Amino acid sequence: MSKRILVTGGTGFLGRALIQRFCALPDTSVVAPLRNINSGLPDSVEKTYISNIDETTDWSTSLAGVDTVVHAAARVHVMHESAEQSLEKFRTVNVKGTLQLANQAVAAGVKRFIFISSIKVNGETTPFGRPFLADDAALPMDAYGISKYEAEQQLLKLAESGLIEVVIIRPVLIYGPGVGANFRQMMHWLSKGIPLPFGAVTNQRSLVSLSNVVDLVATCVDHPRAANQVFLVSDGEDVSTTELMRRLVVALGAKTWLLPIPGALLVSLASLLGRGAVAQRLFGSLQVDIRKNHDLLGWRPPCSMDDGLKSTAAHFLESRKQ
Repeated sequence: MSKRILVTGGTGFLGRALIQRFCALPDTSVVAPLRNINSGLPDSVEKTYISNIDETTDWSTSLAGVDTVVHAAARVHVMHESAEQSLEKFRTVNVKGTLQLANQAVAAGVKRFIFISSIKVNGETTPFGRPFLADDAALPMDAYGISKYEAEQQLLKLAESGLIEVVIIRPVLIYGPGVGANFRQMMHWLSKGIPLPFGAVTNQRSLVSLSNVVDLVATCVDHPRAANQVFLVSDGEDVSTTELMRRLVVALGAKTWLLPIPGALLVSLASLLGRGAVAQRLFGSLQVDIRKNHDLLGWRPPCSMDDGLKSTAAHFLESRKQ
């Protein structure tokens, strides 16, 4: 039986990988609503035009004949905004825009709506050894996390109508070939061979490879027990920042020294320099428990963290040659 899947955010880091996976499935067609039709996506993808994502967006052309929506598009963190302005802008895209798509999906007869949310809905940190669970009470701390939580609540309320099934997936930090932002910057510094003061960090953090997120989403497209559930996703292996850097050094073939400077001292220095948020990600713990994924769906991460880091590092090294 043929399937038709709509993927938003198709030019993003996760969206592109999702489209690549779905295009490889038999009897599956993929629709990608885009601001720029010349996006570099495969020719087999049906590309439709949208201008912006908000409460006025007309998704009707994109939704024609669609069975499943995977909503990966979102407004993400923007620097130098006041909290009030930022929250309203996040709500415009992440809440109002999401509900506009979901309501039109119901009208179009879409069976399932998969919403890519964020671990920020759970919170920013966990006590050491006490991971977040999918069904924990939400505690979002910033505008992005609040907007994602509000969208989740609206979607689950819509699902109560019985007219559409909703699946919510909250990834932790996603890495993989082509990753940008802080993860790429970390690989940049590690590859230089300069001694770095991160040899004594004893936190625990969950990460997830791009291929593992994509695999869970693909599982949730059809799995009957995924309906109206919330899932966290990680590699199923937690590491300290020190251990992560050591593994990346090996994957990069670098010879960086990680100096054993006490983490508490580094946190203090970062706070003095106004880099407290960065320090939290480097030295704080954030763990998730993904046993629900196996218990309910029979899903385990198919890609190990070491394999994920190797492919990420290999792509990074290759990109520097170009």
